[in-house]
Amino acid sequence: MTTDAGDPDTDLDDLDDLEEIDELDAEAPEIDEGRYLYCIVQADEDATFETDGVDGEPVSIVTTDGIGAVVHACDEIYDSADLTQVKRWLVRHQTVVDEAGDAFGTPIPFQFDTILRGDDDGVREWLREESEMLDRALTELAGHWEYRVEVVETEPIGDEDLIERDDRLRELDEQISGSEEGTAFLLEKQYEQRVKELQRARRESITDDLQERLADVTREVHTLERSPSAAVGEVADSETTDGGETLCRLTLLAHEDDEEAVGSLLDDVAAAPGLEVRFSGPWPPYTFAPELGGNGDT
Repeated sequence: MTTDAGDPDTDLDDLDDLEEIDELDAEAPEIDEGRYLYCIVQADEDATFETDGVDGEPVSIVTTDGIGAVVHACDEIYDSADLTQVKRWLVRHQTVVDEAGDAFGTPIPFQFDTILRGDDDGVREWLREESEMLDRALTELAGHWEYRVEVVETEPIGDEDLIERDDRLRELDEQISGSEEGTAFLLEKQYEQRVKELQRARRESITDDLQERLADVTREVHTLERSPSAAVGEVADSETTDGGETLCRLTLLAHEDDEEAVGSLLDDVAAAPGLEVRFSGPWPPYTFAPELGGNGDT
């Protein structure tokens, strides 16, 4: 099994007074004074937090009633046609959320470029207004983190092995050998289709079995697209990576005390011939946290 730092999706929703920019070419709103929001954490009234944020801005924490918002002061959105610059901002945003998680425990992250109009007192007012929802979410997610799992087939099963395992494929193979060219061509199409069906069934079997086993040691397990860049609902018949074909991708919500159990289970899967398991995390629970600030409402 290999471990790596992945990039879990951040999918955030709307709450009153939040300003979020969905597209780089959107018309920039005017902001006299605002607070760029990174995440929400559990924090005492006297808690402090300092780091460099997006574009090098000084980050701090604003607290009230045991809940803290990690923020920096801003007067404009982060909008650029330079994709390299945008990527740097995104990475820094995620890094601040990670650092806040290290300092305070599991955070509830905001989407990049989520801005609350007003000063620190405005942040405190918003925290008080949303305290019931935020406190419930922080309590439920305390000690839980997101992990990403990708199972890759590095040594695909050959046709000979498939023929041995499947009567229909073996029958088609024998018919092809004894047929004229035209008939053989049609039978070969059926043969190829049957191979795809068997491969798909194997992927589903491996995924279902892994999900069932992971459910015993995690709180939630969700299936992701086999290709990280695939559009929602759009999965090709054969997605490949540099090291083989991706059979499945999963995202897990697990308590930090269960990380070793998850790793041990994945080691068992990786021990199967021809399979590699790629494991990343722990991450803030981007997939599982309540959504904060995502539809551009003000």
